[in-house]
Amino acid sequence: MSVPKLDPGALEELHQVESELDTRWSETKIEPSLARIAALVDVLADPHKAYPVVHIAGTNGKTSTTRMIDALFTRLGLRTGRFTSPHLQIVTERISLDNAPIAPERYVEVYRDVEPYLEMIDAKSDVRMSKFEVLTGMAFAAFADAPVDVAVLETGLGGSWDATNVADARIAVITPIGVDHVEYLGPDILGIAREKAGIIKPGSIALLAEQDPEVARVLLERATEVDATVARQGLEFGVLQHDVAVGGQVLKLQGLGGVYDDIFLPLHGAHQAANAALALAAVEAFFGAGAQRQLDVEAVREGFASVGSPGRLERVRTAPSVFVDAAHNPHGAAALAAALDEEFDFRRLVGVVAVLSDKDATGILSALEPVLTDLVVTTNSSQRAMDPDRLAAIAVEIFGDDRVTVEARLDDAIETAVRLAEETDDPDAPVAGGGVVATGSVVTAGEVRALFGKEPA
Repeated sequence: MSVPKLDPGALEELHQVESELDTRWSETKIEPSLARIAALVDVLADPHKAYPVVHIAGTNGKTSTTRMIDALFTRLGLRTGRFTSPHLQIVTERISLDNAPIAPERYVEVYRDVEPYLEMIDAKSDVRMSKFEVLTGMAFAAFADAPVDVAVLETGLGGSWDATNVADARIAVITPIGVDHVEYLGPDILGIAREKAGIIKPGSIALLAEQDPEVARVLLERATEVDATVARQGLEFGVLQHDVAVGGQVLKLQGLGGVYDDIFLPLHGAHQAANAALALAAVEAFFGAGAQRQLDVEAVREGFASVGSPGRLERVRTAPSVFVDAAHNPHGAAALAAALDEEFDFRRLVGVVAVLSDKDATGILSALEPVLTDLVVTTNSSQRAMDPDRLAAIAVEIFGDDRVTVEARLDDAIETAVRLAEETDDPDAPVAGGGVVATGSVVTAGEVRALFGKEPA
């Protein structure tokens, strides 16, 4: 794990807290109840009610959209709290103030402050609070103590029963919905949509990304049921134009308050342009922008230009280029493949893929196959990681035996991929014509970032 130069004692305390939290239910285990988190915030004097909330749910694009919303709020003069999950490299990334992770010392301090109350809640329940519930309570407390002007919350899993949903959000943002976390949310996309629609609260404003028609119908039914105001991507707001640029893209966005042009977004892919339109509409809705009122266009430009989304088609090396991407389901892999195809022209592009055993490896690899010349399958440090030989067997069915290499270690896989990317039958071909993309899991993306010395962000 790569971390900034920090006090070793603080990091040791952080690891101790993480060890204690890891004795609880993992974040991938949920029970359909808000009773425990509701009890915790009650004894903490309702910190989640100390500030307005923007709440983000969906299958893909949540973290990027959350970071964009945060960046826009910050540039428009608000003090922000941001809660995201999972982290790439260090858990403090999850709780951010003013676009920066809280310090390990502060993370430990917040945990120790809430710890006595956790014991109270645990004693009254048949099920101890989960790790995610505790982290959610910690974020609420840290934001209230700061204090922040607005909290931007990303759901962990689902929506209705996600611990973050104890907050009463003024603005609900739904990113594209697909099938993921089948073992927790089920395989029915409409059921998944109903679960995620639960963040739309009575009287709120709901910003909806473009969805499959049946999914959109479920979301609109929820909005009607709770009398929420709705704005839909592709109708009330959207992307008017996006052009590839060095280091990202230049956008022209239709917002709720008019057109915002000449926006540089330092992220790649049409999916990120769509996330930007969704983020802009959410911030406009928060400030009450509309037909008669537009946000400061220059501030919007500066906000988007400042956006970073680590592990989302992020370049960590040049010559040959090495990218990391946290795509961990077929929908995300398809968006990654489209961005690679549209924005880059590699002579040879090698994929390094490590996935978790409960994910749709076939779907992920099938989405990536058209843009990869070669594939190196490997594993990561997660206890849930798929065995590389099992992944290779799936890969060979899709790529063919001659395009697949197996490496037991992630660092060896990167080294092999770089070598393959540099290989050519033409001795005069430029090395820069080859590229590597490491993907398949948030864990994989974070560990490759660390291999290349990237600090948490």
